Amino acid sequence: MALTHEVLKERQRKERDTHPEALALRVHRALSWLHRAEQCTDEDGRFVFLWIAFNAAYANELGEQRMLEGEKFNSYLARLVGLDENQQLYDLVWQRYSGAIRVLLDNPYVYQPFWDHRNGLAVGDNWESRFSAAKRFANMALASKDTASVLAVVFNRLYTLRNQLIHGGATWNSSMNRSQLRDANAILGDLVPVIIGIMMDHAGLVWGEASYPPVS
Repeated sequence: MALTHEVLKERQRKERDTHPEALALRVHRALSWLHRAEQCTDEDGRFVFLWIAFNAAYANELGEQRMLEGEKFNSYLARLVGLDENQQLYDLVWQRYSGAIRVLLDNPYVYQPFWDHRNGLAVGDNWESRFSAAKRFANMALASKDTASVLAVVFNRLYTLRNQLIHGGATWNSSMNRSQLRDANAILGDLVPVIIGIMMDHAGLVWGEASYPPVS
């Protein structure tokens, strides 16, 4: 059975009273945005809503120990892969989306140093050699079926796409980014429900406090 908002919501209603408060809030929020994403009829909106659903699941308040975004992604994704007894993430990466992932990793337009170079920033120097090195790393991870490392690189690219949209760096329904958005939505559309499900499978673990908890 495909994991959808409806399937996960039915499960969440049965289990939520046994979940720690912080996890219950994360799952509730993530499912609400997943539901909105499933109703969306345009690629731009669907990506934004899927990203919010992902963010609701993984983000937490770390206070003075707050990590950089990329480091948080890597740690979170590696933990999920380690907890994924049913190999759902493995199956998505290696069986369903291996082609789409390779296309995404070959696309310089979702590689942030490319845009840093275009904008004349020093951090964009040598972007081509760094892009080649990143692809070599990704190909090594692909060859060794290192799911956590592949997902880390994928989310690094998706984060660039997220920034383009959220910060007004793209036009709505633009023909310039349709292919990467379609691939991103296909990947995220299946990854996000699996991520939520894995967190619910391991409700007894510490997932951290949710960002912006309700204030009574």
